[in-house]
Amino acid sequence: MQPNPATPPSVPAPRAATPDREIETLAEFDEVLAARGTLAGHRVQAVDLTQRTDRLLAAGVADAVFLGCPMDPVAAARVRAEGALVFPPVPGLPFDPYRGHLYTPAELFDGLSGPDGYEATPDARAYAWFQRTKTDGDVFASMLRAVHDDSISDALDELLVGARVVGVMGGHAMARGTEEYAGAARLGRTLARAGLTVATGGGPGAMEAANLGAYAAPLADGMLDEALRLLAKHPSFTPSVTDWARAAFEVRSRWPEGGASVGIPTWFYGHEPPNAFAAHLAKYFANATREDGLLARSNAGVIFLPGAAGTVQEIFDNATPNYYESRGEPTPMVLVDREHWTRTLPAWPLLRALARGRSMESRIALVDSVEEAGPALEHMVNDRNEQAESEPR
Repeated sequence: MQPNPATPPSVPAPRAATPDREIETLAEFDEVLAARGTLAGHRVQAVDLTQRTDRLLAAGVADAVFLGCPMDPVAAARVRAEGALVFPPVPGLPFDPYRGHLYTPAELFDGLSGPDGYEATPDARAYAWFQRTKTDGDVFASMLRAVHDDSISDALDELLVGARVVGVMGGHAMARGTEEYAGAARLGRTLARAGLTVATGGGPGAMEAANLGAYAAPLADGMLDEALRLLAKHPSFTPSVTDWARAAFEVRSRWPEGGASVGIPTWFYGHEPPNAFAAHLAKYFANATREDGLLARSNAGVIFLPGAAGTVQEIFDNATPNYYESRGEPTPMVLVDREHWTRTLPAWPLLRALARGRSMESRIALVDSVEEAGPALEHMVNDRNEQAESEPR
């Protein structure tokens, strides 16, 4: 894959909600009423309607559903009486379970610059809530987590319509300032410049590096080198998440016109904060939902950088549907670092044995370096396209 600085990253703008069903912004609410004069059958999701009382009192609302929409009590009573379902906002939560859009770094890290640093941010407060409730057996808390995660999945699907998504997996321990981190960042830049949407687990280490590379894609090459030097002052999110995150936002403020990519982190691993370079953060409470969703949406393939248990799990989570072709044709899998995947953690021999004689055999590759990963992925994609074109119609 040849870098092309003129090619913007391919994350599409968030798709408008389905016009005949979902309403996710106040502007969409006004547009639907102006065009149709009714909200009947619609789903209004996390929209503040306190300034739309007159319209709610007049509009048709039969079979409408209002999910976490603040509204005047008079309006709420009226829409219920007319046959709508109203799920009111839940007070006291550090997150909105009904949210209609993915998170942004600025949203999750709001308050980072204050005296309490990371501990005051919505991300840290949501994790603290999760820690308090995950084992208390309260069905209400578990329901809120499930509703939140389903809302995130819906928003992620809306974002990625039509995108060619390549997953980049790797360990959180990869430190800033290392050649491995720089290589992962260059890989993310190369993939984004090739028109692919880079998606990662959204955390530190290799994940942050790949998102950083995608952020650097539309900018001059020298930007990434300078950003790497700035970030190296705080190599890890330990001992201070605050210092680690502030360094990332310093890079973002110096180069505010970075490219977009996707991060899919989880509060399940609360010791891992999200990184600030993914423009869109689909953060989940349920790690299993997050893992499967990330791999399932990587329709252009997955590149596995050196990692430990989590990365090994992701390799075989991805290999299983490729083996059974349960998601259709197998998607490419590229493992980077021969020594790591054949000796340190010998996942490659098992993966190759599983693939032997099956369709996925031509969709797996082992390379020595990140520089080889992009071309290996491109070769498999081109080979797949050529096979499809040669098949009789």
